[in-house]
Amino acid sequence: MSQHRTPDASLLEGPIVVSLLKLAVPIVLANVLQSAYQLTDAFWVGRLGGAAVAAVSVTFPIIFLMIAVGMGFGIAGSTLVAQYKGAGDHRMVNHVAAQTLVMVAITSVVLGGLGYLAAPGLLRLMGVADDVYPDAVQFMRISSAGLVVVFGFSMFQAVTRGIGEVTMPLYIVLGTVLLNFVLDPLFIFGWGPVPASGVAGAAWATLATQTLAAAIGLWALLGGRYGIQLQWSDFRPDWAFVQRAFALGFPASIEASARALGMTAMTFLIASFGTVAIASFGVGSNIFMFVLIPAMGLSMATAALIGQHIGAGKLQRATHIAHLSAGIAFVALSLVGAGVYLYAQAIVAFFVPSDARVIEEGARFLRTFGPAFGFIGLQLALVGVFRAAGQMMVAMVLALVSQWVLQFPLAYVLGTHTVYGLAGLWWAFPVSAVLTTLGAVAWFLRGDWKQGRLTADARAVEEATEEILIEEGVR
Repeated sequence: MSQHRTPDASLLEGPIVVSLLKLAVPIVLANVLQSAYQLTDAFWVGRLGGAAVAAVSVTFPIIFLMIAVGMGFGIAGSTLVAQYKGAGDHRMVNHVAAQTLVMVAITSVVLGGLGYLAAPGLLRLMGVADDVYPDAVQFMRISSAGLVVVFGFSMFQAVTRGIGEVTMPLYIVLGTVLLNFVLDPLFIFGWGPVPASGVAGAAWATLATQTLAAAIGLWALLGGRYGIQLQWSDFRPDWAFVQRAFALGFPASIEASARALGMTAMTFLIASFGTVAIASFGVGSNIFMFVLIPAMGLSMATAALIGQHIGAGKLQRATHIAHLSAGIAFVALSLVGAGVYLYAQAIVAFFVPSDARVIEEGARFLRTFGPAFGFIGLQLALVGVFRAAGQMMVAMVLALVSQWVLQFPLAYVLGTHTVYGLAGLWWAFPVSAVLTTLGAVAWFLRGDWKQGRLTADARAVEEATEEILIEEGVR
C-alpha cells in the first residue's frame, strides 16, 4: 500500500491563499487543457470552411445538454465527498465515490443512446441548412456514442477533486490533449492508409483520446489510490444514498440543463440569421468557453475547498476563501475580457482565416460580450460556494433566471423586433450576465450557505450504509 498516496491534509490549515491555489491551479490548468479539445477541433475544422464550423457549432449545445442532465449526480457526489473528507469519514468517502460512479455510468449509457437515435430529427427540427446537415449528424452521433467515456473521466475528476487530489487528472488531460492535436488533422484530412473523414474525423479523434483518459482514471480509482479504497459492496445500489444524492443532484442537473437548453434555444434563434451568424457565434462561443474554463476551474476548487471546511466546521476560513475566490475571479476575467475586446478580430481570424464575413461578425460578438467576462467569473465563484454548502437550489434559480427570464427573451426582442438585428441580439449576453451576478451577490450576502453542513444530519444514510456493509460481510 505504500505506493498509494493520500491527498494533502494541510488544505484545512495554513494560509488560505496557499490552500486555494493548491487546488485551483491544477484544476484550472486541467480545464484549460481540456477545453483544448474544442479549440483543436475548431482550429482544424475551420480549415474546411464556414459550413464545417457551423456543423460542429450547431451540435455542441445538444451534446452539452445531454452532459448537463447527467452531471447533477457528479456535482452531488463531489460535494458529499468533500464534506465527508473534511469530517474525516473515510468510509463514507469510499461509498459515495462508488455510488456516484454507478449512477453516472447508467445515466450516460441511456443519454448517449437517445442522442445517437435522435440526432437526425433534432437537427432537422433546428432547421439546419442542407450544406451543414450531413456533417452535423455524423458529428453528433459519434459524440453521443462517446458520452460514457466523457462521463467516466468527469466522475474521476469529481471524486478526486472532492478529496483534494488534483494533479493526476492534470497529467492525464495534458497527455490526451497533445495526442488529440496529432490525431485531429490525421483523421480530418487523412494521411497514408488513414482516410480523410472531414468533420467526423474531429469527433473520432476526440473520442479516442477521451476513452484513453477515462480508462486511466478508472484504473487509478479502482486500484485504491489517493486514499480511496473501493470495495464491491460499495457498488451495490444504496437507495438511501440514491435518494439523498437525487435531492442534491436534481437541482444541479436542472441548473446545468437550463444553461444548456438556453444555449440550444440561442442556437435556434441565431441559426435563423443564416450560416454566417451561426458560424460567428460558434467561433465566438468557443473563445468564450475557453475563457470561461479557468473561472469554472476556480469555482470547482472553491466548492471542494469550502466543502471540506464546512464538513470540518471551519466556517470562518470558509468565508475568507469565498471572498478571496470571488475577488480573484472578477479581476482576472475582467482583464481577459479587456484583451478579447482589443484583439477580437485577430482572434476570430486565427480560427476562420478565409471568411471575412465571419471574422467581422464574430469580432462584433466578442467586443459586445468581452467587457462582461468579469461578472461571469464572480458569478461562478459564488455558485461554487453555494454548491459546497449543498444549496443546489440557489444555483438552479440563478441559471433559470439568467437563461430564460433574461438572456433568451432579451435576445429574441432585440434580435427580431428592433432595427439592430443580430447586433442587438449579441447585447443579451452581457446584460443577462451582469444582472444575474448582482442577484448571486445579494444571495451570498444573506449568509444562509454557512448552515450547509450535510454531514451533520446524515445519520440515517450512514446507518443504511452500515447495514449493507454488514450484509456483505465487510463489517
